[in-house]
Amino acid sequence: MTADPATTGATSAPVRFAVPSRILHWLMAPMVIAQLLIGVTMIASLTYYPLLLAIHRPLGMLILVFAVVRLANRLTHRLPPFLATMSAVERRVATWSEYLLYALLLVQPLVGWAMLSAARLPTTLVGPLHLPGVVPQDIDVYAVLRQCHTIFAFLLFLTFTAHVCAVLFHTLVLRDGLLDRMAVWPAKPVPPRPGLPR
Repeated sequence: MTADPATTGATSAPVRFAVPSRILHWLMAPMVIAQLLIGVTMIASLTYYPLLLAIHRPLGMLILVFAVVRLANRLTHRLPPFLATMSAVERRVATWSEYLLYALLLVQPLVGWAMLSAARLPTTLVGPLHLPGVVPQDIDVYAVLRQCHTIFAFLLFLTFTAHVCAVLFHTLVLRDGLLDRMAVWPAKPVPPRPGLPR
């Protein structure tokens, strides 16, 4: 939930993201949460591994499709200004964490797809429908891609968690209307805060 480096007043309802941005955000959020939980459970439970794997693969491809659509939306819609409660450092961190999140949501499914291709395993979508291989079969390439997939998963988990923590801090502590900017529900006016520009 980042924006261009400008300030906005805090005496009225916060300036919101475009409707397509908000819809895509809330459609993708549960997908990413589910994928992270599935990934952790797959490691911890051999009993449910086949079932979780059958969900993990098509869900990853669905996230990839939504990530591409969301990136296109991001490039074609202006962002609202940053909140006045955010310092210059916070704005830079928010901007770069957004870039990292977009990169991981795009790269991680592609690495998973390539990893399966290198192992000559199908990237199954639904029933008999599966995607073609994108790299030649090679056990060494598979090993490298598997390590990359694991590392990117940890990075995605950390970045996503940091994003959620930042939103909770702004919502519960600062109460500056950050969450309302991306919400699909009616936004509440934000009361003025001493020392901030109006």
